[in-house]
Amino acid sequence: MRRGAVTAALLALGGCALLRPIGLSEVIERPGERALLAGWRAYDDANYPAAERELTAALGIGLRSAKDRATAHKLLAFVYCTSRRLEQCEQAFRAARAAYPAFALGRAEAGHPIWGPVYLRAATL
Repeated sequence: MRRGAVTAALLALGGCALLRPIGLSEVIERPGERALLAGWRAYDDANYPAAERELTAALGIGLRSAKDRATAHKLLAFVYCTSRRLEQCEQAFRAARAAYPAFALGRAEAGHPIWGPVYLRAATL
């Protein structure tokens, strides 16, 4: 009986946390997520040194979401491959998969002439 009550209480507490909506402003207040966003923006602006710095910081600070960690590693892989650091690129793709096992590049990304072959190699090991 006692075990059932504890389980029910834990489920109730967990359910409350899951039902509480989280706003974008709350997420952006987190240092890791803020660094991820800055790194993503820098990558989109082709400012690869800043992207690498911010994405590395995001991973070091910590990202709550496994998908966010995989995204940070993916973008770092793109930066590494673009600068011909192919071993680091491959390691970043492996780290993305380790962070989020369902990680996969989209069709267009996987077909990229620079990082596509590295991604395929990382995916098969």
